[in-house]
Amino acid sequence: MKAEEMFRSYAAKKQEVDLLKFRITNFRGIDADEVIKSMCLAKPEGEKVQEGETSDRTASVALNYRKTADRLEDEMFDGLLEQYRRKKAEIEFFHYCVSRLSGKLPEVITDMVVEGMDWQELSEKYGVSHTMIGKYRRKALKEMDVFYEIREKNDLEVMLS
Repeated sequence: MKAEEMFRSYAAKKQEVDLLKFRITNFRGIDADEVIKSMCLAKPEGEKVQEGETSDRTASVALNYRKTADRLEDEMFDGLLEQYRRKKAEIEFFHYCVSRLSGKLPEVITDMVVEGMDWQELSEKYGVSHTMIGKYRRKALKEMDVFYEIREKNDLEVMLS
């Protein structure tokens, strides 16, 4: 992901992280109907029971239900947690990059992207023209793209080693 994409989608990404955090914090498991659907679509494992008492069959179904429910809940929770970690790390990296910008760019970009100020508000706050705000933005993107390229290179080196 490049810096410009984060500039455009920061608010949405922040909202996604907040929603994922809420879902993880309030995780209640999955609906019984979902487990039953999963069991109906799954292929049977193990030996087929040809004869047996009803209680054995009932116990077997109950155990299979519980195993399936536990597996699905674990997969769902792990998926939510992985999404949260990935998106949170992306936002933290963005904040790190902003904090490393030169001059007054960290303040301007924080106001622009994180606080969501429009160019008129930024012009008034910093006493500069819209053109200058545009120059600040371009300079920040150029500086931040260096960080993103370094990260991408490091990630590639890790994967290849």
